Amino acid sequence: MKVLLSTLNAKYIHTNLAIRLLYELNQDFEGLDWKEFTIKEDKDEIAAYCSAFDVLAFSCYIWNINQTLEVAKKIKLLNPSVKILLGGPEVSYEYDEVISRDEVDYIIVGEGEIPFKAFLRHYPHLETVPGLLRKENGKTILSASPPMFELKNLENSMPYRFDKPEELSNKVLYIETSRGCPYKCEFCLASLDNKVRYVPDASIKATLLYMMQHGRVIKFLDRTFNIKRDFTIDIFTFILEHHRPENVFQFEITADILHPDIIQFIHEKVPKGLFRFEIGIQTVNQKANLEVSRKQSFEKTKGIIKQLDYKVEMHLDLIVGLPLDYWGDIKYSIEEVFKLHAPEMQLGFLKFLKGTTMRNKEQHAFVYDPEPPYQIIQSKYLSKDELARIVMLENALEIYWNSKKTIHTLKYVAANYSVFDFLLGLGEYFITIKEFHKYSLNDVFYILRDYVRTNYGDDQILNELIGIDYYLHFKVKPQLLFLEELSRTDKNSFIEKHKLDHHSFRFVIIPIGFNFNHFVKKNEILKSATHFVAQYNGLSKAESLEWNDAI
Repeated sequence: MKVLLSTLNAKYIHTNLAIRLLYELNQDFEGLDWKEFTIKEDKDEIAAYCSAFDVLAFSCYIWNINQTLEVAKKIKLLNPSVKILLGGPEVSYEYDEVISRDEVDYIIVGEGEIPFKAFLRHYPHLETVPGLLRKENGKTILSASPPMFELKNLENSMPYRFDKPEELSNKVLYIETSRGCPYKCEFCLASLDNKVRYVPDASIKATLLYMMQHGRVIKFLDRTFNIKRDFTIDIFTFILEHHRPENVFQFEITADILHPDIIQFIHEKVPKGLFRFEIGIQTVNQKANLEVSRKQSFEKTKGIIKQLDYKVEMHLDLIVGLPLDYWGDIKYSIEEVFKLHAPEMQLGFLKFLKGTTMRNKEQHAFVYDPEPPYQIIQSKYLSKDELARIVMLENALEIYWNSKKTIHTLKYVAANYSVFDFLLGLGEYFITIKEFHKYSLNDVFYILRDYVRTNYGDDQILNELIGIDYYLHFKVKPQLLFLEELSRTDKNSFIEKHKLDHHSFRFVIIPIGFNFNHFVKKNEILKSATHFVAQYNGLSKAESLEWNDAI
């Protein structure tokens, strides 16, 4: 029997840990193979490849379920005898509609290690396979749940050894050191597994070492990596002893419970830029947090972020649409979190995942899309129009902040205006000029300049910062736009006076009305007649040189 473990990743750079683990645990089964695709690949080509197997086992998530079912249907047309087995979080709950489809034969419900091994050993006699949903005489039958998979069985696991080592450096590699989550957030699937279990230490370190040797970006899948102080410091220490300069490690942490010893360890030993922390703030509104069974202190979280952001790159997440979170609450959350100036601030929208408690909260009058990713449409607290407007804000946030195009402009806005109102207006204006996914780099700056001129026209510093962000975005000297450079004669005099290396670099020199470098360091404006100087080496983005004197 030829069996293919597969999935459709959202992007080529992503990797799927689940199918690698299942393959590793069953590699002695003759005829078993694995292969990843992406949701953007040609579905007919995927189906043609898969139709040569007897059984197709697909790993399913909200981002690939529709594409997976489309491929499954095409496979059945090419080879009706192929059996389609689905597994993963998207088919482990509320699965009746999926199993009723002609193209789906079986579903593994819940963790797959024990059921998949039994499926391979007993096929086609599947009555004793635990956790398997199957069809029989026009009815669906779900067998008894399997016992919990003992993670000690992963003692010798190292799932990436089946990849071509040279391909790993271009991909994001995922590792789990534990399963389960101690928290009960009602919008999260992790809350359904409240018992935290740990992978054997030897396996964690062997896998991590291999990933560091052959990969670059390594993401930990643990929902709260920092639950245990000693474990966290031990893994951090192992990374410091073995990482390569190009490695980057991302952890999902709960900041307000970060142990003081871990904080001290980071201060004393962790190099800047090696770690990224993803922190799910979700909302600053404590009433909304409590309504979804979240426990969090924003003040403590904010304090930890401020202590560590000089060492650790922070990725902060907010969720729009939580119960009891009105327009004003969301505005406050966005503005308070933005002031932390995290390199990435993700604004997500509440999703009603299958299996989560949120799906049953009728008292909040939630309306959500019945199709994946089940995103909120409206509720008692936010109208459909309000949610649509916040989508405009989120698009502007992605283009201007998360893409790092106008960092200084938006820091100034946050310090002097409502960044919520600014991004909301900018997003609404942007879509009248260009589509959010069809624009040039110059479009980004022209649209911003015109928006500011119309709505903040008398703020000269804001207009100057737009030009400064434009010039700092390039590796080579760009077209001169937005701000007027010194005349050729004055520029040459400036270069000579300040002994700038015009043989190795190119320069843009512009008179401005404030001390830019003081603003970068202190996030405050000191007005004075000075110059902004951008220096270009052609290899990395421009840097600004520092002084205060005019010619």
